[in-house]
Amino acid sequence: ATTSVTVYLHGWYGQPAFLADDVSLLGPGDPKPSPTATSPTPTGTVGPSPTDTTTPSPTATTPRPPARHLLTGYWQNFDNGATVQRISDVPAAYDIIAVSFAEATGTPGGLGFALDPTLSSRLGGYTEAQFKADIAAKKAAGKKVILSVGGEKGTVSVNSSASATNFANSAWSLMQSYGFDGVDIDLENGVSSTWMGQALHTLAARAGSGFTLTMAPQTIDMQSTGAEYFKLALNVKDILTIVNMQYYNSGAMLGCDGQVYSQGTVNFLTGLACIQLKGGLRPDQVGLGVPASTSAAGGGYVSPAVVNNALDCLAAGTNCGSFKPDTKWPGIGGAMTWSTNWDAKSGGGIASTVGSHLHAMP
Repeated sequence: ATTSVTVYLHGWYGQPAFLADDVSLLGPGDPKPSPTATSPTPTGTVGPSPTDTTTPSPTATTPRPPARHLLTGYWQNFDNGATVQRISDVPAAYDIIAVSFAEATGTPGGLGFALDPTLSSRLGGYTEAQFKADIAAKKAAGKKVILSVGGEKGTVSVNSSASATNFANSAWSLMQSYGFDGVDIDLENGVSSTWMGQALHTLAARAGSGFTLTMAPQTIDMQSTGAEYFKLALNVKDILTIVNMQYYNSGAMLGCDGQVYSQGTVNFLTGLACIQLKGGLRPDQVGLGVPASTSAAGGGYVSPAVVNNALDCLAAGTNCGSFKPDTKWPGIGGAMTWSTNWDAKSGGGIASTVGSHLHAMP
């Protein structure tokens, strides 16, 4: 006999963001709203890379930041109980800083951004001029600072040629105004591989050399190359820096071997990363997205030591759990955390332990 179990997948704020069937049990305290959507049962299999003839040919190239293995951290443009920070407060271990978040405007696909006034006040009057100067200083130090689009509450939608144009135009304007190096796609309300792909290729062509593009899909979005988010990643592979999937707020998922693995384990990190690595992304385009503390996510926290073990397992086949991939990927992209603020609140273990480990990897 079989049983059907339902899991709600959540965004960073702990609210329901997605519904998947036949996956795993909810953790204690997770909200249980009435289902509003279903997704097909993940297969864990990978297929050929999809093609999209509607996307214009890009002209930009995407050189990686100086580090071979990258540590990405989200910087919170709001105060939610984590340590409030200026951009200058973000430790040097972070190679990419994703400013969270761009806001939707009244124009379909359009983006807006401004410093949160409450955060500014908490920081003693952090001005836009100081914010821009801090971004410039990070860039001068060899870091990348990008604007994240989405989050659990994000409502930006790119679903037509017109909205793709609006996205590219507004993103480019914000990049010029603030000095951002690129964008992060962290939409949890659905993406179009066709239209978002068009928007990102247009933006990359305008930005030219140095454009940085990251993505932070949920686990359900990267179970198969047939999923729209995975299709988007493959569609923009030529301009993509790294995909840091959120290995948290998920419940259990299928690994590339077809086995079910629970979040919060080394097997979960390695088994799910394997799907992306075998599904068409380059090793340097695959990163491990983890919460900085138990306060940063509703579930899926692992210690920095477990993150390092997963990186070693994927890169060299060492420190694995019961799942050991049949391939080694020494060029594995790196790791990401939500957030630099929660990392600071919990003692900086991601920056110090994971960051130093990443930068010491060959």
